[in-house]
Order: sequence, then C-alpha cells, then structure tokens
Amino acid sequence: MGFKEWLFIVPTILFIAIFSLWPVFQSLTYTFFDYQLNDQQKAGLYFSERFNVDLYKETSLYVSMFLDEEQQNVTDSGEQGEIQRIKERLAATGKQFENEKGVIKISGDQRDEVSALHTDAKGLVDRLNGKYTLIHKDDLPALVEDIQNSIIPSNFIGLKGYAKVFTDDRVGKALWNTTLFTAVSVFLELVLGIGLALILNKAMFGQGLVRTTSLIPWAIPTAVAAMMWSYLYNGSSGIVAHFFENIGLIEQSQDLLLSGPGAMASSIFADVWKTTPYMALLLLAGLQNIPKSLYEAGEIDGAGKIQSFFRITLPLLKPSILVALLFRTLDAFRVFDLIYVLTGGGPGGDTETLSIYAYKVMFGQTNFGYGSIIVMLMFVCVAIIAILFVRFLGTNLMEKN
Repeated sequence: MGFKEWLFIVPTILFIAIFSLWPVFQSLTYTFFDYQLNDQQKAGLYFSERFNVDLYKETSLYVSMFLDEEQQNVTDSGEQGEIQRIKERLAATGKQFENEKGVIKISGDQRDEVSALHTDAKGLVDRLNGKYTLIHKDDLPALVEDIQNSIIPSNFIGLKGYAKVFTDDRVGKALWNTTLFTAVSVFLELVLGIGLALILNKAMFGQGLVRTTSLIPWAIPTAVAAMMWSYLYNGSSGIVAHFFENIGLIEQSQDLLLSGPGAMASSIFADVWKTTPYMALLLLAGLQNIPKSLYEAGEIDGAGKIQSFFRITLPLLKPSILVALLFRTLDAFRVFDLIYVLTGGGPGGDTETLSIYAYKVMFGQTNFGYGSIIVMLMFVCVAIIAILFVRFLGTNLMEKN
C-alpha cells in the first residue's frame, strides 16, 4: 500500500488517537503523581518544586492587614519594629512576582527567602499570641502557614501508588465483588440467553412481535431500569421484596437491599433481567447461520433434540458464544450505573465494584492520582479477560467456521 493510500486512513488514526489513546495515556500519567484537587499543593502534576503566586499574594495581603490591626495593641517598641520589618519583607518578596500569576518555577534562593520569611513571621505571631490578646489570634497563625504552603513540593510518587493499591483492602473487596457479579450474572445470562435464542429462532405465529417484546428490557436505559428495580425491591412497598418474603427466600423484605448478600443478589437479578435479551440477540444471529440440512441429517441418523443440541447447535454456535461472552463479560466487569443507582455500592461496601470505588475516589474525594490507578487496574483486568477468552476458547473471531 502506497503513501497516497495511507492518507485515507489518517483521519481514522487521528480520531482513535484523540478519543481513545489520549485518555488512556492521560490516566496512566496521573498514576505516577499524588494528584488531588482538594489539596492546593497537589492540584497539579509537579516533577519539581513550584511556587503558587496567587496564594502568596493573597496571603501576604491579609497577613499585612491583620498585623496592621494588631500593631496598635502592641506596646513594646521592639516588637512594633519586628512587625514593620515583616510587612516590608512580605511586600519586597511579593514585588519579585508582581508580573507573575498562577503556579510558576522558582529558584533555590527565592525558595529559601520565602521559607525564612515564614519562619520569622511564625515566630513573631507565636510570641505576640503568648503576650497579648490579639484580635485575630486564631486566623493569623493559619494565614502565616499559607506563606509556606505557597511553596508547592513535587508530588511525583512513581510506582508508590501501585504498591498502595495492592495493599488496599477496599480494592481487594471491590475486585471480589466485581468478579462475583460478573461471573454469576454472565453465567445466568448465557444459560437464559441460549434458551431465549432457541425460542426466538423457532417459526411461530407473531414471531416479530415476540422478538420485539423480548428486547424491551435491553432497550430501557440502565439508570431507568435500576431506578425501577429499586422501587420493586423497596422493603416497605416493593412488590418483588414482599413476594420473595412470602415465598421464604428472605426473612424480611427489608433484607433485600439492606443486607450484603441480598443487595448483591438483587443487583445480579436486575442485570440478568436487563441484559439477557442482548445475549439472546447475539446468539440468535449465530443460530440463524446454522444450516437446516444439518438438523435434517441428524434426524435421519436417529439423533434426538438433546443430541442435536449438543452435537450440532453448541459446536457451531461456539464463535457466537465467544463473542457474546466476551462482550458481556467486559461490560459486566465495568458495571457502574446499575449498581450506583440501585445500591450506591452499599450496604457497607458489599456491592462496591472497582468502577464504583474509582468513581468515589476520583470524583468524591477528587483524588485523581489514586483513582487513576484503580482505573488502570480495571484496564489490566479487562485486557486479561479478553486474552483468556480468545486463547482458551480457541476460536478465531475473524473466522466464521
């Protein structure tokens, strides 16, 4: 293929690079930093020390203003002179950065100057607090600390975050919950999906209506379906909860969402209800590619329905089963919206999956560094699942036979 032909795929490559590869690269970058938006010293990616000009300017303004107010209560002339010198040093240091804003690099001398200013200001304020009744006795020490906080240390941590994730008990529990949810729900969906696909593949009256109706659960948005099931599982008025209580599956209707096993079982049941039609749709496409002549030949040889299913249907349905299992396993392993709406990961984290935990860390705690590590762990798990499916099922997805 020549250069001219390569030009036709450049837009596709750019599209993939921008919308697929760049977010992955960005998440990978975050994993090497202690990146937290709720901490102004860690709200960026810093390989070396930086200086927060805006924080220093604001802090020096208020420290000077408060010292002015306190100066009238100070009777010692020496201490009044110290106050005046601190104010002058605050102004002189700020003048060096009067044309700067945001977070910038600083030299070692500038860093030492700011640190020395903080030390001297802190010592002065501590002495004044011990000797006089200051107007801003609580606010002034906190403001002085922000002089030092304007110096931002490097938050590059390398692989320390990965070491932490392997010792995090909550990650281990979330991984177990994710694996349990994925294994049970996908297994049930496969069994029920095969049965539903066999039914939909039969010639019957109103076949189109039956197929359309069976796809309704899958067509409902996941968040809407989860909200609907939350009403059905409600311990005080939920029909499903009271039905399970009446037939003896649970002791009390409240246990369905307020106990760990009940919440996990409820989440799996809701997921199976919603996505079984999708599994059946994928398998139905495979069933329709099996020649009818094979079943006719099997009948001539005396094969019954069960023998035909295990000797003809399942072997020839293997490629479709792989595709369906692969898609559903990857989708179930990344489950978020169903559990987030239904249980929020509770009770006590018993339904908290990796995606739920990553969301809470990244957006609840605004800890994008550690949250990205959890996301990368999910990425590795999903990659391993895909490799294992293709390798051990021994089916080439590019071949039909």
